Amino acid sequence: EAPIMATIAATSLNSIAPVTVTETTLTGTDTFVYDPTKTQYLILRNDTAGALTPNIDGDGATTQYALGIGNVDLTGGYTFASIAAGATVVVDLADIKAYLAGTISMTGGTGIVASLLEA
Repeated sequence: EAPIMATIAATSLNSIAPVTVTETTLTGTDTFVYDPTKTQYLILRNDTAGALTPNIDGDGATTQYALGIGNVDLTGGYTFASIAAGATVVVDLADIKAYLAGTISMTGGTGIVASLLEA
């Protein structure tokens, strides 16, 4: 039986009061929604005993032209540098938006605690 896919729910920071952040423990194949009209940060805290290298892949990401380089293949998704046990990393999703086209899946992060903040 396939594992249940976790959906990383966004926490809105548009409030004058303190906000409780929604955290999701990743199951191995997870998803979230990228909204290019908002500023979104994905926070990944590695609560496991070993280093992990999660990958984010939008099924609509194909290629993108980069000045001085040419066409860059995005079909393999965006793979994070190794996240050490106990470490926390943050990515501004606008920085990797080319990888986030279509339905987004995230793999390789089983046990990571993820939060998606947006404003």
